[in-house]
Amino acid sequence: MSTRTWQPNLGYTLSVMDIKANLEKLEKTVRNTAIECGRNPEDIQIIAVSKRFPSEKILEANQSGHRRFGENQVQEAQDKANRLSGEDIEWHLIGHLQSNKARIAARIFDCIQTVDRARIAGKLDRLAEEFGKNLSVMVQVNVGGEEQKAGVEPESAAQLVSVVDGCRNLNLIGLMTIPPYEENPEDARIYFRRLRELRDTLNRERSYPLRHLSMGMSHDFKVAIEEGATIIRVGTAIFGQRPPIGTRVT
Repeated sequence: MSTRTWQPNLGYTLSVMDIKANLEKLEKTVRNTAIECGRNPEDIQIIAVSKRFPSEKILEANQSGHRRFGENQVQEAQDKANRLSGEDIEWHLIGHLQSNKARIAARIFDCIQTVDRARIAGKLDRLAEEFGKNLSVMVQVNVGGEEQKAGVEPESAAQLVSVVDGCRNLNLIGLMTIPPYEENPEDARIYFRRLRELRDTLNRERSYPLRHLSMGMSHDFKVAIEEGATIIRVGTAIFGQRPPIGTRVT
């Protein structure tokens, strides 16, 4: 049974009981999907996409045992990280990174999944050195060729990967994509497959393999897992309906 609490400016939002139950249901679905396609469920990480959800909801999920959270906006993430400092939380940037926000991003995020150009890679490298950290990053690939979306074109990915490899303070762990939205999850399979094939091609020339593929969201993560996703980014299936754009949350 679902219980709800009233949050100012947000209306009714899911309670801790719902979030915990949703996480358990999601983890079970991920495990079953992995087993059905012959994969090890332990190889798949869930990023709880917490953009536009208040810190209280992140804390509820964290207290339910989840520690990886994804944010799209650097300023919003900074506010939340400050409020939740001291908690066992791993922050991932999954939105486009503007150069003027790189300093904040390099400081607060544990992983930046959206490196899409050599200039931002170089800047993150210098900032990571300044902060004395080894920053995990992923290269974002625009597998759908959509003009409105960030990400390096697939044919240019190898060049950007080479640049990131040359950054001493960046730890390149894999590739990430946000494919075109498809109402039918099966229609997204081709994009997930393209990213996996690109990763496999790149790995043939590498001294150490790129392990991770970050792809798949609430409505299509099962297909993404079948195509090799090791990181899925899920928000509404955990937290419920997202507050409207423009809602200020911390």
